[in-house]
Amino acid sequence: MAAATRDQALSLLAAANNHGDLAIKTSSLKQAKDLLLSIDPSLAADLFPYLLELQSSPESLVRKLLIQIIEEIGFKAVEHSPTLISVILTFLQDSDVIVVKQSIVSGTNIFCSVFEELIVKFQQYGKVERWLEDIWMWMLKFKDAVFGIALEPGSVGIKLLALKFLETFVLLFTSDISDTEKLSSKGVRKAVNVSWLVGGHPHPVLDPVVLMSDANRTIGILLNLLQAVGSLPGCLTITVVNCRDSWIEQVQLLVF
Repeated sequence: MAAATRDQALSLLAAANNHGDLAIKTSSLKQAKDLLLSIDPSLAADLFPYLLELQSSPESLVRKLLIQIIEEIGFKAVEHSPTLISVILTFLQDSDVIVVKQSIVSGTNIFCSVFEELIVKFQQYGKVERWLEDIWMWMLKFKDAVFGIALEPGSVGIKLLALKFLETFVLLFTSDISDTEKLSSKGVRKAVNVSWLVGGHPHPVLDPVVLMSDANRTIGILLNLLQAVGSLPGCLTITVVNCRDSWIEQVQLLVF
């Protein structure tokens, strides 16, 4: 059964890569995704190299769909997905706006999921597996790249999503934000944040002091943007002002 499923998935991925009809490409890719999600993650991982061939697809719709599939598979087979997740970082440099925007959206979701997994594993076992540390390193590279997008000239639509990631970053790594409803409304699953680590033994990649310091620096970035809202496009101004509600208490601490 597993061999037949593997062969069928390979055939569908080949169609997604090589067929000339875009509708058949996307339909084949969606069917391949369903098969990959239906089998054991370790077996699915053997097919990831064929899936990743699609990152060079000339059709932006295929590349966008690939990102969505990487996000979905990454949640189910996180132990086997470092290579998949690294592709999200590559797509931040894509030439098509819709692909970059999907990369930020999916990358933000993966970032929150991986951070939660790190905390849960560390609390349960007192350590974090090497593969999970590797994924987190990719997530930190994703964070740095999105911060750069937020601060550099570029597409307004992309910058909006980058600013929302900065907001999520502050919510995750500011220990005195503990309102579950507030965090959930911002898309942070299960209200996980750095406060879960305070008072425990620090881990090299989960040092709460370092993480909260990063959050403070991010608040400073948002504060500078808030002070410069008059020079920003209207929709960016609205986004920055809306973000303010999530970190206003931290800004007040910095100012006063």
